[in-house]
Amino acid sequence: MVGKTIKVTVWNEFRHEKTDEAVKKLYPKGIHAAIADHLNAQDGIEAGTAALDEPEHGLPEKVLKATDVVIWWGHMAHHEVSDEVVARVREHVLSGMGLICLHSAHFSKILRTMMGTNCSLKWREVNEKERLWNIEPGHPITEGIDEYFELPHVEMYGERFDIPTPDKVVFISWFQGGEVFRSGCCWERGHGRIFYFRPGHETLPIFEDENVLRVITNAVRWAAPRVRMSTADAPNVKALDPIPKTK
Repeated sequence: MVGKTIKVTVWNEFRHEKTDEAVKKLYPKGIHAAIADHLNAQDGIEAGTAALDEPEHGLPEKVLKATDVVIWWGHMAHHEVSDEVVARVREHVLSGMGLICLHSAHFSKILRTMMGTNCSLKWREVNEKERLWNIEPGHPITEGIDEYFELPHVEMYGERFDIPTPDKVVFISWFQGGEVFRSGCCWERGHGRIFYFRPGHETLPIFEDENVLRVITNAVRWAAPRVRMSTADAPNVKALDPIPKTK
């Protein structure tokens, strides 16, 4: 990926911002636009947006072919996402496209499909403090992040988080109420890389926090494809070298 612009599509339901005045005031152009605006200000990244109510949810084949990394945010309308679109995104991830799921996208169809589990968890919304511990300071996703950072008011997510054991956990969160959570999780599926990052509630200015935005930017660079190659086929092939016949 050296020298190549990373093409990102930031996907969002874009429902809360239309129906909830508090969310609309916080993210007037939508959560997806707030993230894309930040990414477009970074070197070597070009971000566009897509939303649930667009044709094919804004993710037709043409868009996905031109996308290196999809960032996914969803909350109130997971069930409205087309299974056909989910299957399409899945195939692109297996072929090498990166996938970053934020906060309540833990319950998205695409993450649950990629994980093969329910991705359920405990939650509580009382605007408590979260401390995110950087437990892999040498990982590309944690570059530029101190030993920990804090978010003063968050929705709590607690263990047990019903996910397959991650290939790498880079952040663990502690909450004021006592719970902990694996809040930065990495997997590889096929040729693609997947990152789940916990922060991001719609009624709080999480996507204005410089550490959160840095992690998302780092994750984009980490998840960008190293190869783009379909895993859908299982061809029958001829031998490269002669094989002696056996009697």
